[in-house]
Amino acid sequence: MAVVAGGREVLANLVYSQEKTHAPFGGVVPELAARAHLERLPGLVEEALGRAGVRGSDLDVIGVTRGPGLVGCLLVGIGLAEGLATAWCRPLAGVNHLWGHIYAALLTRRDLEPPLLALVVSGAHSDLVRMHGHGAFEVVGRTRDDAAGEAFDKAARTLGLGYPGGPVLDRMARAGDARPQPLPIPSLPGLEYSFSGLKTALLYRVRDLGGLQALDPGTLPDLCAAFERSVVESLLSKLDRALVAWPASEVVVCGGVAANTLLRRRAAELLEGRARLTIPPLDLCTDNAAMIAAAASHSVVGRDLAAEPSLGW
Repeated sequence: MAVVAGGREVLANLVYSQEKTHAPFGGVVPELAARAHLERLPGLVEEALGRAGVRGSDLDVIGVTRGPGLVGCLLVGIGLAEGLATAWCRPLAGVNHLWGHIYAALLTRRDLEPPLLALVVSGAHSDLVRMHGHGAFEVVGRTRDDAAGEAFDKAARTLGLGYPGGPVLDRMARAGDARPQPLPIPSLPGLEYSFSGLKTALLYRVRDLGGLQALDPGTLPDLCAAFERSVVESLLSKLDRALVAWPASEVVVCGGVAANTLLRRRAAELLEGRARLTIPPLDLCTDNAAMIAAAASHSVVGRDLAAEPSLGW
């Protein structure tokens, strides 16, 4: 839950983490996630309004994630948002989750405006998006199978690092060297991504080294560094290609995977002198409500930021 002023200023942004709930299962359990939403969201509404110093009737619009995401969680959020909109007599705007991540960049840099080129990388999506204007999006490239975030989590499971795997793999890679254990860099024609083969390559590499229990202490960080390098270079190679096809002065890298240390550094190197790069701070990279509120504030009342990316509005 969040309160945002003018689509740019975060007055309150609250996140109730469910990581401890899902960690024993090695991934998100949809039923548990939906129940946690039902239990926690009403209290977060009150706390967010209190921290922002406003009442529900003071709001101009209520934004809610309408997809993509877990159906049970979305239903709880949409049901609550509809109830609040009715009680407070406020308009309601449904926001595409992916477009919300792009708007996190607008919270980061107040003078940032479309048109821009965005790389949206999260647990379930790896998309290259042209944002022509507010509410006008064009997906020019996306993953064919696993997303980058999903690949990181599954690689972490293969390496025995637990859940959520992305942050742990990132920290482990900082102590490693990709050169002793090189992995292929996925490359498809055009602007499509694919990471399923890379996961298989990692699995076979661990098997060839005698299994997870046989790895010496220095090899595990090296494997993390090699896997991370392959994912990041694949992501940025297509971003580079998209920037050649559609030159842009503003480039955004956003989504949960944008918290990755190597991706942030390599993106800055790639775009130096070519375009201004905006990457949200870590708390706005991962899923949050402030980005949804920012997107909702730029929507046209009665006309949602669509749930299906290919439809634009």
